Amino acid sequence: MNALVALCHFCELHGPRTLFCTEALHPPSPAPSSQAGASVSGDRDRDGDREGEGLTMRANSSATQRGEMCEGCRSLPASHPGFVSIDDETGIRFLSHQHPRQPQLFSVVRQACVRSLSCEVCPGREGPIFFGDEQHGFVFSHTFFIKDSLARGFQRWYSIVMVAMDRIYLINSWPFLLRHLKLTIQSLQSTALKVFDNEQGVCPQRAVRMNSAFSPAVLPHQRSGNAARSLTSLTQHPNLWASLHSSFSWLLKACGSRLTEKLLEGAPTEDTLVLIEKQTGKRIMLLRFCFLNGELFKTPSVVLQVLGATDFRQLAWHVLMGNQVIWRGADPGLIQSAFTVLKSLLPVGCVRSVPYSAQYEEAYKCNFLGLSPDVPIPTHVSSSEFSVLVDVISERSCQISALSEDDIGSLYQFTISSASTQPTDRGPTLLNKLEVALSNENLSVDVVSHCLLCLKEEWMNKVKVLFKFSKVDGRGREDTQKVLALLGATGPGEEDNVRLLKYWMTGLSKTYKSHLMTARPSASKSQVV
Repeated sequence: MNALVALCHFCELHGPRTLFCTEALHPPSPAPSSQAGASVSGDRDRDGDREGEGLTMRANSSATQRGEMCEGCRSLPASHPGFVSIDDETGIRFLSHQHPRQPQLFSVVRQACVRSLSCEVCPGREGPIFFGDEQHGFVFSHTFFIKDSLARGFQRWYSIVMVAMDRIYLINSWPFLLRHLKLTIQSLQSTALKVFDNEQGVCPQRAVRMNSAFSPAVLPHQRSGNAARSLTSLTQHPNLWASLHSSFSWLLKACGSRLTEKLLEGAPTEDTLVLIEKQTGKRIMLLRFCFLNGELFKTPSVVLQVLGATDFRQLAWHVLMGNQVIWRGADPGLIQSAFTVLKSLLPVGCVRSVPYSAQYEEAYKCNFLGLSPDVPIPTHVSSSEFSVLVDVISERSCQISALSEDDIGSLYQFTISSASTQPTDRGPTLLNKLEVALSNENLSVDVVSHCLLCLKEEWMNKVKVLFKFSKVDGRGREDTQKVLALLGATGPGEEDNVRLLKYWMTGLSKTYKSHLMTARPSASKSQVV
């Protein structure tokens, strides 16, 4: 996240002033060069660092020349090098000084400081507020007071601002920023309150002020003396600025990594919701594959010779029905590639995969299971109609990525066996449409991928309707049959269609199920005449 954090103060003599600023410097993009060139580049980077420090010092010195600075307006002396923290994971450097490292940011932070402590205030003057524009950036500001026994009203006015150009990102980070900035502010206030109570116990300033005679001649001297007190003296914190540097650096790092952008067209799909619930953190990618010459499937990374049209239909039928699909062979990469293609036929919530195992795993644990060739299949599995076994026999060991499609057919043999007697010639309607798309040689890989995605979403919508009708509303068998007819799930292959819908119902996201279960029925129900 490209942002910076600054601590600001309203001085009674000089007005709003920036006290402390932390910004993140991203590492430059590496350029291809020789080793000698890299060493020269490293020298240039070090020179750039020195030049950056010089810019900081010049900015600070120029700021000092523009107006006198009292102790209350100053955090670090001009000779102080500032604070630097480096993130080992990303290489980002967090620099802290009184003013930004880059001179062009000085005016941006200055304007944010003035607005946060003057015109842009919330009711009660303490609390968070948001303001800004496209030209000068957007600002999240939190104003607060620090106790001071020598100040007018016994308190001084401060603010912490975060400046960024991304308005949406900053608004979405509001709860996170508010929660963590409050911790920093409460720490400063509680520390200053202890100092305030100790000073008041030694010399109560309220009584001293009431007993002193008012004189216009001594008023400027009193104001000058009150304005010269720094935040360090108010808190008696010897490592105040180093502590704020650590807090602001962590805030920039955490705020930049807590949110990631994801492009969604329309409402999120069921697959997206399931992936979010599983917190996989991985981007959803469309699997690109095609049916070549009625014989082969193709993925982006591995070219795999699979089955003829008849055997593929039988295998795809078992996948769509939720039966356990077992691949047994000596090449884990080949099995993984096959699973990548077959899993794309199902909603994400219906997939439970063990890519490669040295022992058999029961069907309730996984519906995709890869086994080494010497693993025996239990009798109750080989005789079950709810499983299918694909034995992969290789003529010789070889890297698949180094082979052409013609070579793959001569290296591997596939044998499919299943105890199921269910005819697959009719099959579910989804399988028939899928076969038509795969066998059409005029369709490109991308078109077939999008066709599969549309078919899956079409049938997931039917699953949602059936779930709402049968599970939530609790309608009877006769009404459910009418709904199936409206969904186009009756007719040839009706038994397979119903079985597919019930199996896919297990892949619905918990978010959708919870929404339907907790939704209140409408007060009035219309009757269909």
